[in-house]
Parts: sequence; C-alpha cells; structure tokens
Amino acid sequence: MIPPETHLQIGSLLFDGLDQIDLTGPFEVLSRIPNATYRVYAKTTTPVRDVKGLQLTPDATLVEAPRLDVLHVPGGFGQEAMMEDEEILAWIERQVAGAGHVFSVCTGALLLGAAGLLRGRRATTHWASFHLLPLFGAIPVNERVVVDGNWVFAAGVTAGIDGALRLAAELRGDDVARAIQLYMQYAPEPPFDSGTPERAAGPILDQAKRAVAAITAQREATARRVAARLGIAASNL
Repeated sequence: MIPPETHLQIGSLLFDGLDQIDLTGPFEVLSRIPNATYRVYAKTTTPVRDVKGLQLTPDATLVEAPRLDVLHVPGGFGQEAMMEDEEILAWIERQVAGAGHVFSVCTGALLLGAAGLLRGRRATTHWASFHLLPLFGAIPVNERVVVDGNWVFAAGVTAGIDGALRLAAELRGDDVARAIQLYMQYAPEPPFDSGTPERAAGPILDQAKRAVAAITAQREATARRVAARLGIAASNL
C-alpha cells in the first residue's frame, strides 16, 4: 500500500475504437481513489469514438502527461491499429518505466506486449485473444484478474471493474476499495451464467467466435509481426 499522504497521478490511454467500458468501468473506481489525480491521455485532444460510436474526449495529449504513478491501458477493436504505432508504444514504454503500477484491461495487454513489456509476466486478456499472449513472451493465466507484482491484468471488458478494485486495494488498502465498491453498488447478479467460454453454451460460444473471427485473425497476424520484431519465437502457436 502507498502511504495515503502520497499524491498519485493516474492516467488512462485513450484511442479511437477502444471499448468504452475498458475505460469507463475502471474510471468509476480509479477516479474515486483518495488523494489522486485521474486524467485521460491521447495523441491529440480531438474527441474519439469507441467501437460502438460513443464519443469520448481526452483531458490532455500524451506529451502533456506527467510521469504517471499508475498507467491504465484499455483495449477494444481499436487496439489493433495501435499495435505498430511507434508514438503510442514509445509513450507506453516511457510511462511504464516510471510508473509504480501498471493496469491493463482486455486487449490492452496486447499493447503492452507490442511495447515489449510482457516477457516473463503472468497475464490475461479477453478470451478471444488469450491464445496470443505467448507471442509476446507472456505466461497466460486463465483468470478474471491476474496480479504480477505491481502489474494488474483484467480479462475482457467488465473484468476491468474487478481489476480496478484490486488495484485500488493495492494503492490505498482493502477498506478504501471496499468503500468504493459500496458506493458503486457493485454486487453483480447477472441473469445468465454465460460470461466465459467455459460456461457459455456451445452454440452461443460458436456464434461469439464467428463474430470476432476477423479481428482475431488480424490480431494474430499483427502479433506474429510484433513477435518477429521483438525476437520472440512464435512457433508454439
């Protein structure tokens, strides 16, 4: 736990085509951490749209970001375009070098991988991209939230809320995280038990896989190029 008198700079990366709940779910938690400044950073301050068209506006540009104590990297379909964006990857690498804590949600983990930062780390990501983690040298762990030292990885989409609460506990203690959870009334009781590939019915899972087949194939092709650039053997996939 970080001493409560230590002010924290918390920042999230924003890009066109992200999945908004990868950003806004953790925002509900991270923006309530005591004695902290939370801001959203992007390449420009021009509003972007999430994968379903919701408009989001950055607080500041990447170059205006201070050294962050906590870096949050979301995912979504737009992550694919960032995988070989030198400006984005260089910014992530610089911020990780100075950050005390790193938090990825969904395919944000692949962006960290593309920056060469996942070698030897236990990590998770969205189920449709989970098999790509070894291409970045990561150790895949099929859990909703995975903690590796000061790094927290959340699996797909809504898992970002769970991961953010875990991070809040790491930063300010369990009671602070519990209070945030209570304020959010985060006590999920989903009407269906279909939230993971292991629990979803076969036809539902097959339909979901078909729906993401194109982006999954694109991500794999990009991941293999990145693996080659990083010098990571990709023959095991």
